[in-house]
Amino acid sequence: MTEQTHTKAKDLDLQEEASLTSGSDSWHLQGLPDKGYEGYMITDGPYGLRKATGSDVYGSVPATCFPPTAGLASSWNPDLTYQVGQAMGEECVQEKVAVILGPGINIKRSPLGGRNFEFYSEDPVLAGHEAAGLVEGVQSKGVGTSLKHFAANNQETDRLRVSSDVDVRTLREIYLPAFEYVVRNAKPWTIMCAYNKINGVFSSENRWLLTDVLRGEWGYQGMVMSDWGAVHNRVNALQAGLNLEMPPSRTDDQVVQAVQAGNLDKEQLDQMAQGILDLIDKARPAMSQQGYRYDVQEHNNMARRAAQESIVLLRNEDRILPLDPKQKVAVIGEFARTPRYQGGGSSHITPTEVSSALDGFKEAGVNVDFAPGFTLDEKEQDPALTQQALDVARGADTVVLFLGLPEDAESEGFDRTSMDLPDKQVALLKAVSEVNDRVVAVLSNGAVVTVADWMDKTKGLLETWLLGQEGGRAVVDVLTGAANPSGHLPETIPVRLEDNPTITSFPGEEGHSRYGEGVYVGYRYYDTFQRPVAFPFGFGLSYADFDLDQVAVTKTGANSARVEVTVTNTSQVDGAQTVQVYVAPCASRVNRPSHELKAFTKVFLKAGQSSRVSMDLTERDFAYWSTAMDAWHVEAGTYRIQVGTSSRDLVAEENLQVDGDGRFIPLNAESTMAEWRENSIGGPILRDRIDQDGIPLPDDPNTAQLFDTMPLASVITLSGGDGNGIVADMVDRYHQALKQQGLDS
Repeated sequence: MTEQTHTKAKDLDLQEEASLTSGSDSWHLQGLPDKGYEGYMITDGPYGLRKATGSDVYGSVPATCFPPTAGLASSWNPDLTYQVGQAMGEECVQEKVAVILGPGINIKRSPLGGRNFEFYSEDPVLAGHEAAGLVEGVQSKGVGTSLKHFAANNQETDRLRVSSDVDVRTLREIYLPAFEYVVRNAKPWTIMCAYNKINGVFSSENRWLLTDVLRGEWGYQGMVMSDWGAVHNRVNALQAGLNLEMPPSRTDDQVVQAVQAGNLDKEQLDQMAQGILDLIDKARPAMSQQGYRYDVQEHNNMARRAAQESIVLLRNEDRILPLDPKQKVAVIGEFARTPRYQGGGSSHITPTEVSSALDGFKEAGVNVDFAPGFTLDEKEQDPALTQQALDVARGADTVVLFLGLPEDAESEGFDRTSMDLPDKQVALLKAVSEVNDRVVAVLSNGAVVTVADWMDKTKGLLETWLLGQEGGRAVVDVLTGAANPSGHLPETIPVRLEDNPTITSFPGEEGHSRYGEGVYVGYRYYDTFQRPVAFPFGFGLSYADFDLDQVAVTKTGANSARVEVTVTNTSQVDGAQTVQVYVAPCASRVNRPSHELKAFTKVFLKAGQSSRVSMDLTERDFAYWSTAMDAWHVEAGTYRIQVGTSSRDLVAEENLQVDGDGRFIPLNAESTMAEWRENSIGGPILRDRIDQDGIPLPDDPNTAQLFDTMPLASVITLSGGDGNGIVADMVDRYHQALKQQGLDS
């Protein structure tokens, strides 16, 4: 078969079509070899290639382990994720993998989410932009991605069957926008549906999700596959818009019989099967390359650069960092010798190499005294380890203490029950700080941990997340100043778990997880209700100092604007700053967060250099999802455009008058007295009928206020009139007036 000849699914027999919509095994598409369609491999890889080998769950070919998503998200740099994606794509080409299963962009609803290390952020704008870079990078090499897990997959507890019970507005504003952004802008070849139900309907069988929204509204042209084992009814899944079941359930006959019985539309099967053929056609050029080999060392270098940008400097009292090369440094903590560099579960990679912080110090020529301090298991603290650590700390000018979560504390498959570090590690920190007050803590963890109870025992604090195979060297690069930290938090670090808005509903009960916090996820909750936090969303320090000034907000359309700001590196150190733009809503009909991230940009500046940066705000950036209109809606009014370096470090605020989109909720028979009176068209009609019918309205202000909240028909009825009849006539007059003004839809 030549590349110019393409088989059409509709021309195949039913058995062939049905077979295409299920894999041939756990990792391969079902091809049609006699028609030139090979069953290419698809395999895991949110942050690196995990090409499975044999039946061993963790068995995979060596590949570059880039920083897991929690770390990479802290870069706030889509250009960086694009470069990482390119490298991942090259490794797929070498290993003949047509689709790499990632990235995962589910929102970090709760800090306890067991798979949070695989996801980007609590904010959909950051998650969407970062993921789009990765998708574009991978696909630039002719290899597909699988954006996952679609949708509202925000916990591991009971994940294969739990129902995420979430209202439509919250879905639209929090849990779907990152997917929408990537679909519209990066065009992923595939999307993976989630295990869970959404409001009682399995994602794999949710036609509203997979067809109406994904394909109908967003214009998605790729194919949708299931998560592994997420299909419960193949016929229902195909009808809903699922192209591919993975792994195969050997139920092709059910599909054939459903078409023959008229229970599955033949055209629908044609479309679903065609998606598989189209995917194979797309992948064929890259999969046909012979003898391709990626540069292992260059990819390792890329992993190191990515890890450097993934590190967030949270605390630097007395400028304890970077380390003075003349000082004597004590390194304490088993993580310095045995790095925790990736998460557990389906993303677990066999790295091409792994560096530790001790490796990094040695290669940098920094002599350190090391003490393991603790073990990475749940055993009680060994007093001998504590004493050894204290002895090393006493003799040092500065202590670098590596703390974190052991590998069995967080993984795919279960959620955490605590945000705390192991007690023995915190106790060791406090003991060390008693003998040496110059302590730098370095955290290794896939999801946020509490720091408020012990942070005052440190002068320096680095959040390094999980940094991939080159994390050890990258941490030393930052500690010594060979690299300047530029990461910013992609999620809030609360003071304590109980401060999180999901505390009463996560992970749910009796098969349901109730998203009762609505749109108030992460900083949208903490900032709106002015809750104290350990560190705010978007926070991150640098060894350089920056000024943001000359902020200008220019209206570019009725509901759009351009934000410009001058960023100056006022220090003697080269570095990078991330400028963040938040939009605070006008006075609104609905409850809205105090502000929301809508744009950001990262700018690298030499010492003393300035740069003028600009970011555009579109109509969507001012909108909320109106459940009454079943659409995005921009209200007219004065919005505040805030510019800063975190959600709470805001340096400037400018007002912007937004025209609004002109949409409105039409009056109807159930509209209240106040809604009629305040409506520019309905108000005169109301006053006319009151005068015409002599409807007595109360003079008492309390009664008048009560009547304002009641449907107008009820008010008229209580006042002695024919409420239903009068309001029906008023509604007719109202729609006639709308039509005359060209407003009636």
